[in-house]
Amino acid sequence: MATCEVCGNEYWMSFEIHTVGGNVHVFDSFECAAQRLAPVCEHCGCRILGHGVEDSGRFFCCAHCARKSGASMAEELRDTVGAHPG
Repeated sequence: MATCEVCGNEYWMSFEIHTVGGNVHVFDSFECAAQRLAPVCEHCGCRILGHGVEDSGRFFCCAHCARKSGASMAEELRDTVGAHPG
């Protein structure tokens, strides 16, 4: 049994995540893993759990936030969720 590094819960189904940098993290849930490891959108502050948008080392949750923050490639970005084809 291991202890989650975010919430401190001891859980028999805890798991480890090994990062590219060689760090090892222990969590009891994906929620705790996301809180510790997911990047934060520079515009709205939400955790980026999907693909998101990266521009020159800056991370955004969506094209809208990247545009609002003046990302260098902002004019090239298009939102597709909910858009009608054609």
